[in-house]
Amino acid sequence: MNINKHSKQRLLKIVAIVGVAGGLIGITPPAIGQQKPPEMVAQSAALEEAARLNEQTVQLYRQGKYDAAIPLAEQALTIHKRMLGAEHPNTATSLNNLAELYKAQGRYEEAEPLYIQALDIIKRQLGAEHPDTATGLNNLAGLYELQGRYREAEPLYIQALDIIKHQLGAEHPLTATSLNNLALLYKVQGRYEEAEPLYIQALDIRKRQLGTEHPDTAVSLNNLALLYFSQGRYEEAEPLYIQSLTIRKRQLGADHPSTAISLNNLAGLYKTQGHYNEAEPLYIQALAIIKRQLGADHPNTAVSLNNLAGLYKVQGRYEEAEPLYIQALDIRKRQFGADHPSTAISLNNLAGLYYSQGRYREAEPFYLQALQIFEQRLGPDHPNTLKVRNNLEALRNRR
Repeated sequence: MNINKHSKQRLLKIVAIVGVAGGLIGITPPAIGQQKPPEMVAQSAALEEAARLNEQTVQLYRQGKYDAAIPLAEQALTIHKRMLGAEHPNTATSLNNLAELYKAQGRYEEAEPLYIQALDIIKRQLGAEHPDTATGLNNLAGLYELQGRYREAEPLYIQALDIIKHQLGAEHPLTATSLNNLALLYKVQGRYEEAEPLYIQALDIRKRQLGTEHPDTAVSLNNLALLYFSQGRYEEAEPLYIQSLTIRKRQLGADHPSTAISLNNLAGLYKTQGHYNEAEPLYIQALAIIKRQLGADHPNTAVSLNNLAGLYKVQGRYEEAEPLYIQALDIRKRQFGADHPSTAISLNNLAGLYYSQGRYREAEPFYLQALQIFEQRLGPDHPNTLKVRNNLEALRNRR
């Protein structure tokens, strides 16, 4: 059993939650007036340096260069603590950004206390009902969701949604984003009947407030299509995927990474339906865009390689699939580390290829490595841990 869909969903979720949960937050440098005392000039210079470091951190994060970004984020945090104090909102932003980088690397235990610190600061300084508090709740909920801690994530997402509705209104675009985040949580739990009305509400708000051609409307179309895909409602999913793809091409360009996501998702639908000849060129286009725009070593390139390999695997084109799975694994090891959950996904998928070929001795150590990573990072009861454990059991029963 592959975990291709999991890796694909992570890529999509990055796009789906931009604005409220996930992603690094920018910091505006302070304005510098004329005739300031030397200590104020020094403080302004230090804060400008922190803003510059944060900007570089954001750029590196978007490029998937997390190792390079972390020391810059740490420096920015140190400056903000020294210049503004441990309780300043900008310190909270720096804590959040460092937590995002740790989360991206799968360092969940290190990310959690930083998210909690950032949230506590915002609550104390801006209030429990401030929209930035909702952002902090969403970020912490997103971490718990990644860890499979769904019961802890749900009340945080609900609190965030309530704050946004109360402070900004039921029709605000950020309300749509919060609805989307809660729907995503329900979807990953298989609570499809609860997810669907939330996705539809989010889509309706975005159409009314942003327009039918807005990129965020494309995100909602894509997410509703993903839900229908998960339910096997393929005829309902396809036109939504195509609408999302069309909007992204027009509004963002044919070579944009979000366009690549839509190509990838439509290809996944065609693959599931057995329309392999239609799926392959879409996967190849998506991979080419991601490589050009994000680089051959970007984590999203690994996702695209993995998905194309999965297509070749189901077609029995094992010799073509293997080097793609290996490339994806190598990228994830370099970018995330050998014990990251994304690395475990690649280990599982490569093992699945070997299993399909009857290469059981080669498959087993990869399953074992994947299982160990998932147990350590996500826990023994996480869906991915259970999948790999089942895969390993099936392998041993065949030997």
